Amino acid sequence: MAVRKSGLGRGLDALIPAESAVQGYTSIPLDAISPNPQQPRQAIAAEALQGLAASIREVGVLQPIVVRHGEEPGTFVLIAGERRWRAARLAGLKEIAALVREGDDTSGLAEALVENVQREDLTPLEEAAAYRQLLEDCGLTHEEVGARVGRSRPAITNTLRLLQLPASIQGLLAQGELTAGHCRAVLALDDMAYAEELARRAAEEGWPVRRLEEAVRARQEGLPPPVRVRRERPAEVLALEEWLAERLEAPVAIEYGKRGGGRLTVRFGSLEDLERIYRALLGD
Repeated sequence: MAVRKSGLGRGLDALIPAESAVQGYTSIPLDAISPNPQQPRQAIAAEALQGLAASIREVGVLQPIVVRHGEEPGTFVLIAGERRWRAARLAGLKEIAALVREGDDTSGLAEALVENVQREDLTPLEEAAAYRQLLEDCGLTHEEVGARVGRSRPAITNTLRLLQLPASIQGLLAQGELTAGHCRAVLALDDMAYAEELARRAAEEGWPVRRLEEAVRARQEGLPPPVRVRRERPAEVLALEEWLAERLEAPVAIEYGKRGGGRLTVRFGSLEDLERIYRALLGD
């Protein structure tokens, strides 16, 4: 999967407009950025970084980091966002969106973020990312974030929990295959592997939120999983699936949701088989 260089939808334009109090943002090479030697956080859990990197591969960077100019031309020093910077490197990004400020002052960042959360129709993940930035980069509490954006503390906490979802579920949410209600339902599960399976089925079969909640409840009570309902696929899709399988000499599956997105899967048995499929795609 190609790594995206920015967040979803309007991305930074939605969170930090040009006319805001922040000096400005740009895309900066990761290698041009150095960590802040005065960063109070001395250790970042590897597991947390891997999870954030997976999310970045799936939906992109939803929050800009904050930097200042370094001593050498073309270099920058982190003010805020070291987790995102390190995770972006793990995800394979070469550049990252950043807010460039003079000195170490981030006082205008909170006001700019709050203003845009209140006036923009953000996606659920963009909203959650903005809240997390207010917490991590601006040092606010859940209560303070809620007071500034006009929402209750539980509402802030529940929205932030969307960022705890596995990357695959975040991707379904970002693509419109699932709603925030679907995602909050699977967050009740302890087994995230099973949560991913349920979320995928819900997207493929067009489950309403209520049905997914019932499936989660059944899992918690030790009941059998819901019976899979296979939607009839158009003849054109079946024909295309068959043609691709013959062309690539490999099993092919086309899956799609009710809202237009989907997945094309090509299975291979070995690296040599993968190379053969690759050459077939190139027409060699």
